Amino acid sequence: MGKLLFWIVLIILVLFVARLAGRMAATRQAGQQGAKKPKTDARGPKPLESMVRCAHCGIHLPRSEALQQNGQTWCSAEHARLGPARH
Repeated sequence: MGKLLFWIVLIILVLFVARLAGRMAATRQAGQQGAKKPKTDARGPKPLESMVRCAHCGIHLPRSEALQQNGQTWCSAEHARLGPARH
C-alpha cells in the first residue's frame, strides 16, 4: 500500500511540475513575441455593423450588403422581386 501511494504522489508531482514548466515557457514565448513589433493593418479593425433580416427568407446579413426597397430589406435582387414571404 505504501509503494502505491508513493507512485501516485510521484506521478501527481511530475504532472504538476510539467504543467508549471509549460506555463513558464508559454509566458516567456509570449513575452518575446510581444517585444517584436506586430504588423498592424493600416485600416485598423472593421467597425461593428448592424444586422438586418431579409423580408423573404429571414436570413440575417450586414446592413451594407442588404438591398433596401420600400422600407424593407432583402438579401438579393431575386428576393426583392419575389416580395415578402407568405406563411
